[in-house]
Amino acid sequence: MGYDWDFAVVLRDFDLLLLGLLNTLKVTGLALLFGVPLGLVLALCRLYGNALIRWPVGLVIEFLRTTPPIAQLFWFFFALPILAGVEINPFEAAVLTFSLQSSAFFAEVFRGGIQSIERGQWEAAKAIGMTRNRALRRVILPQAVKRMIPAFLERAIELMKTTTLVGTISYADLLFRANQIAQSTYRALEVFTIAAAIYFVVIFACSLGVRLLETRMARSGESTAR
Repeated sequence: MGYDWDFAVVLRDFDLLLLGLLNTLKVTGLALLFGVPLGLVLALCRLYGNALIRWPVGLVIEFLRTTPPIAQLFWFFFALPILAGVEINPFEAAVLTFSLQSSAFFAEVFRGGIQSIERGQWEAAKAIGMTRNRALRRVILPQAVKRMIPAFLERAIELMKTTTLVGTISYADLLFRANQIAQSTYRALEVFTIAAAIYFVVIFACSLGVRLLETRMARSGESTAR
């Protein structure tokens, strides 16, 4: 028994899929915008804070990294408004959830990158009169960030794939739009084939960029933090 493919029906609503992709990119972009600097703060607290700061921060990082993102998403969307008495829409819940979760992963990337810098760099900075904060800002972080770029980009790719969960709280991302079109056209195979193709094109392009960057850095003698 064959199946008569009909992509024409789906392509009529292709603009809705593109709007969904735009919403996916918005959540991903904002989660990176907030998650990266917060991750740096968490990493510095875990590396250089006293015990009263280091242990709670470490616990928060591990909690955010190990709990399912969909559970976090549901908590911020359903529980937070009840507990805090504030209104939160699906977009805000999605950005908040993935910003916090990403910050935990980026914190570990930052921590690994900073710790990968040879101790001699710290000692050289101290020898010319730099304080630890100044050495970190002007000597250590610039080198660490260069090593961390591929890991950051790979995490950004994983983040984009994870944002497909936002449809569960009715945020109109690409997958949510695809589901709407499938229900209205009864062409689920065609719709989700096109949606998968869109994800493939975007994510494969990003993955290719990461691999090219890693190759270039390897040739220049730079290692990467994982």
